[in-house]
Amino acid sequence: MHDASCSFNFEIVAIWAPRPARRLTWAVRFFFPTVTDSLAPELHCCRSAGRMPVFGSCRRQAMYSALITASSHPSPGGRISLLLDHLFHESIAISMKFEALSLCSPLLRSLLEAGYDEATPIQEKAIPQVLKGRDLVGCAQTGTGKTAAFSLPTLQRLMISSKAPTGAARRRQRSGRRVIRSLILSPTRELAGQIGDSLATYGRHTGLRHSVIYGGVRQGPQVRALQAGIDILVATPGRLLDLIGQGFIELGSVEILILDEADQMLDMGFIHDLRKIVAKVPEKRQTLMFSATMPKAIRELASQWLRRPFEVNVAPIASTPDLVSQAVYFVQRNQKAATLSRFLRETRRSKTLVFSRTKRGADKIARLLQRDGIRAIAIHGNKSQARRTAVMDEFNSPRPPVLVATDLAARGLDFTDVSHVINYDLPDVPETYVHRIGRTARAGNSGKAISFCDSDERRLLRMIEKLTGLAVPVEKAPGASNEQRPRTGTLKSGQKKTGTTDASNTEASQHGIGQGNQQRPAKHRPRHGSHRRRGGSPGSTNGTKRWRFAKASSAKRK
Repeated sequence: MHDASCSFNFEIVAIWAPRPARRLTWAVRFFFPTVTDSLAPELHCCRSAGRMPVFGSCRRQAMYSALITASSHPSPGGRISLLLDHLFHESIAISMKFEALSLCSPLLRSLLEAGYDEATPIQEKAIPQVLKGRDLVGCAQTGTGKTAAFSLPTLQRLMISSKAPTGAARRRQRSGRRVIRSLILSPTRELAGQIGDSLATYGRHTGLRHSVIYGGVRQGPQVRALQAGIDILVATPGRLLDLIGQGFIELGSVEILILDEADQMLDMGFIHDLRKIVAKVPEKRQTLMFSATMPKAIRELASQWLRRPFEVNVAPIASTPDLVSQAVYFVQRNQKAATLSRFLRETRRSKTLVFSRTKRGADKIARLLQRDGIRAIAIHGNKSQARRTAVMDEFNSPRPPVLVATDLAARGLDFTDVSHVINYDLPDVPETYVHRIGRTARAGNSGKAISFCDSDERRLLRMIEKLTGLAVPVEKAPGASNEQRPRTGTLKSGQKKTGTTDASNTEASQHGIGQGNQQRPAKHRPRHGSHRRRGGSPGSTNGTKRWRFAKASSAKRK
């Protein structure tokens, strides 16, 4: 910034702006146009806290020097922090308070009682847009506060609904009967229950009622709650369609439709159920779609079901948590169980989560750990709801066992203080790896993610590294006698890496790597082309028969 031009621009801004606070806003809008949206809420917080700027009509030079100092910082966030530090004589973190999000008093009171003060990035960006009534597509990782991002504005919009009640609605109000005005769809029973708990926490002072329905349990209590009248319904697609078919649920009054973990619902095959449900809600509605990833199928659905949606992308799809320490052990499949038992016995840990690719595999891993004297339990979709609830309670106890789970637990389940995540089987979908290791290192804590990789899973590991853009460090498995082979490029047959000796070839053969490029012993080598010869050879079965037959025929002719 040149001093003369800054002085001229500053004079224009400072004279034109009518009030000190407005001068600050306009000055930052002029000098830092890319960060205007993050400054306005911070100014609101400063004014509400009674901190006024130090400059006025006679303190223009103070503002000028603050702008010059702040402009030297390379990042927009740093420029804002320096500017506020100079103008308010204190360092102010660029973080949004819930008071600055235009939330009503009952919701702020509930948040205060729950101990929530600052909003997460997804909440900062999503809540104002939802309060305006806009459709929204939100993409953020698990554990970033997506539930509050749609629960809080939904509760407020239902409290101050501007819709004029019809005659039937007025009769229902007089009789105390309520209709479903918001529908929240969830892929799993556990996630639906957690959304219901969040609604109970945030909406305790709102007077709104909600209910949660899912399969795997008796429908009697759920039907009675529906008949009593509710404002918000949280449901899994299967049980929802079942009760709609029985005539217990009517979706004609839905004002807000929310799809949580939309990509997981598509992966679980709910696309046809979702289309049936969306067809039963009014076309004139507000639709919110939240997902941890944003594949092409999700974007196609968003274009069909949402009207000019506002997009919120808080974190890259392939980003892994910063506080997670990752490592990979190269272990053959028949050695994975022993390696896991040895690792769990020798590692200091708190809660440990082990992921299996299949339900049968999860049960088998839990039995093997129990055989080795390690407390372990399994959870997956084939378990009853009562059993799954008991497993969750036991895992959240002071002495938690090792929890072996399928990808059902990768998203949605509420786990806290998980110190270790172990990928017994690498996932087929690379994005699932990000969701798995995201179960640890939450709330500012650190965590460890270990992956077992056999020779057949090298391709899956390369796909994960390609997605995240990071190479997973290779570590020696506990109890391994031989040093693990470093991952290098595949050499063509006959090539030899410079500076290596025959010991590297011996090490590769011990791990079963590169066996296809080595010559077999002579006694095991087949005679090339012998199996394709029509007549065969005396050493082959079919060739021996034909050779003897030809010899006998020639003898007869003689």
